[in-house]
Amino acid sequence: MTTARTGTALAILGVSTGIAATVGSLPYTATELSTMALVGGAGAALGMYGANRVETTQLPEMVAAFPSLVGIAASTTAIGSYLEHQHHFSEMADAGVHLSAIWAGDLICIITFTGSIVAFLKLAGKKESTALSLPGKNAINAGMLGVNLVALNNLMASPESALPWLGVVTVVGGVQGWHLVDSVGGADMPVCVTVLNSYSGWALCAEGFILNNDLLTMVGSLVGCSGAILTWIMCKGMNRSLANVLFGGWGDQGGGSQMVIEGEATPIQADAVTQMLKDAESVIIVPGYGMAVAKAQYAIADMVDILRKQGKSVRFGIHPVAGRMPGQMNVLLAEAGVPYDIVEEMDECNDDFPSTDVALVIGANDTVNCAAEDDPGASIYGMPVLRVWQAKDTVVMKRSLASGYAGVENPLFFKENCSMYLGSAKEKVEELVGGLRAK
Repeated sequence: MTTARTGTALAILGVSTGIAATVGSLPYTATELSTMALVGGAGAALGMYGANRVETTQLPEMVAAFPSLVGIAASTTAIGSYLEHQHHFSEMADAGVHLSAIWAGDLICIITFTGSIVAFLKLAGKKESTALSLPGKNAINAGMLGVNLVALNNLMASPESALPWLGVVTVVGGVQGWHLVDSVGGADMPVCVTVLNSYSGWALCAEGFILNNDLLTMVGSLVGCSGAILTWIMCKGMNRSLANVLFGGWGDQGGGSQMVIEGEATPIQADAVTQMLKDAESVIIVPGYGMAVAKAQYAIADMVDILRKQGKSVRFGIHPVAGRMPGQMNVLLAEAGVPYDIVEEMDECNDDFPSTDVALVIGANDTVNCAAEDDPGASIYGMPVLRVWQAKDTVVMKRSLASGYAGVENPLFFKENCSMYLGSAKEKVEELVGGLRAK
């Protein structure tokens, strides 16, 4: 966390140096340089405008949208490269490699482009987050892949006259990207975002082959591999395979109807929670997307500071898929100045709940849903969760008893040792801070 700003500055410096070196090394005319400056300036202005308007809670959809820019740029580059060499492939010794790279680049990039748009719309709430489930959806995907393979064969067989087939790849690939991501439910969007980021890396890799640029190929491979590794980590955290996330979905997981939940939730007020924290020796806080929506991270940081000064052990437990994008909770807590050494991953703290006095859940739902372990009929059954119900006392802070993003009712809310502290996370935490300071 301490080197994140330095890393970002170095990245900006590296990209700027690369652009300057490229422009300086090629014989561009004054008109071409003016056009590049105009387009580059417009892009920079648009980027600055968007970055200044984006709230912290909107970062997931912004991150989801970024690969679409890489996708459309790389796709047009692939088509442009084909048009440049269209009548010269017969003279090229490596025509097969070049054509394969053009096909792969166009296909991966256009899938990334349309898929990222769908992910953005879902995360921004502009499209239903439920998974599209067309009859025979996997057969549809296989059929579109088959069409693209036929297009590759025709592209290789008659490269000089295969522009229509490249158009087929673009259109069918775009539909495939839309269908692939639209078939993924909202609860799986964090994984989908990492997959799209990985795709954007492989798109750059293909562009490196097309442009005969070793550096671009290497950078694309790094991005693609890092995205793939992060995807694997998140799938492991959900106890699911990537194939199930992309081609299955939460709706295919459960073995039947969810168990009927009996009992009533126990409401609790600020004074009681304050006293509970005052009496506790150890506290584990589990944040979720509700914390981000309420912008409660600063109030939470104040509360943690007070509790630690009182000599209490306070830690955070972060689920691998908490929030709407990888690492969202970590970023928010770091922004508020929470010490990084008390922010732990699920595997680091999950066994400590039985010896914890208070588990404080702030805006999390699916990641603490005990149905994942107790109810074979639940669609999230088998997903590893933070076992907050094993603490001596559990307090859940959220706006209502509604289900989470996966649409699964949470039996945790009705357990005897669980109390519901309902309301906006920021307001409720501020009440606790006031109570702790008053005491």
